[in-house]
Amino acid sequence: MQKILIVEDDIDIQDILKNHLIDAGYEVAVASDGVTGIAMFDDTIDLLLLDIMLPKIDGYGVCEVIRKRSQVPIIMLTAREDEVDKVLGLELGADDYITKPYSMRELTARVKANLRRSTA
Repeated sequence: MQKILIVEDDIDIQDILKNHLIDAGYEVAVASDGVTGIAMFDDTIDLLLLDIMLPKIDGYGVCEVIRKRSQVPIIMLTAREDEVDKVLGLELGADDYITKPYSMRELTARVKANLRRSTA
C-alpha cells in the first residue's frame, strides 16, 4: 500500500484529504505544521501533499529540506495562485502545484500520475 504524507494546518482540509485518500486505497499520515512534517518524513513515504502557508516552517522550506534527501513526488496544495508562487514552488522541487479550491477527482488523478511517474 502506498503511503502519503499530508502536511496541512487546516484540520477540516486534513480530514477531507485523509478520508478521501484512505477511501482511494492509500495509507495516510498527517502533520499540522512544517516542523512536524519534516520530522514525520521518512523512506516509507511515497508522496507528499504540502500546503504552503504552514506554521513554524512554510511549505517552501519543507519542500527544500525534503528535496535535499529524497526524490519523492511533492504536490503543493495551496490558495496561493500567483504565478510567482507557482514558479517558486516548482523551482524548489515540487512536482505539481494545485490551487484551492480543487476537486477530489483532480487531486486523485494527480496523485496517481505522480506516483506512476515515480515508480516507473
